[in-house]
Amino acid sequence: MDSLAQYNALFANATSSASTQKANSDVRNAGATALATKSAQKLENAKQAAEDFEAVFIAQMLGPIFDTLETDGPFGGGPSEKIYRSLMVQEYGKSIAKSGGIGISDSVQREILKLQEVAQ
Repeated sequence: MDSLAQYNALFANATSSASTQKANSDVRNAGATALATKSAQKLENAKQAAEDFEAVFIAQMLGPIFDTLETDGPFGGGPSEKIYRSLMVQEYGKSIAKSGGIGISDSVQREILKLQEVAQ
C-alpha cells in the first residue's frame, strides 16, 4: 500500500509539474507572439510613414508641372480649379508612391527603423 501511495504522489507531482511547465511555456510563447506582433506592427507603421513621405515628395515635385498648364474653354481657370488641381496632384503622388514610387520610401523606412532601434 505504501508504494501505491508513493506512486500516486509522484504521479500527481509529475502531472502538476507538467501543467506548470506547459503554463510557463504558454506564457513565454504568448510573450514572443506579442513581441513579434509588436515588431511587425512597427515595421508596417514605418513602411506606411515612408510611403506617405514619398507621396508628399512626389506631389511637391509634380506641383510646378501642373501649375504651368494653361486652361481654356468657358469653364477653365479660377480658384476652384486651383483647389482641384492641388488635390489631383496629391492623389497622383499617392498613386505613384503606392505603385512603387521612385525609391525614396525604402531609404526612409530604413532610417525610421534605425532611429527606432537607437531610441530603445
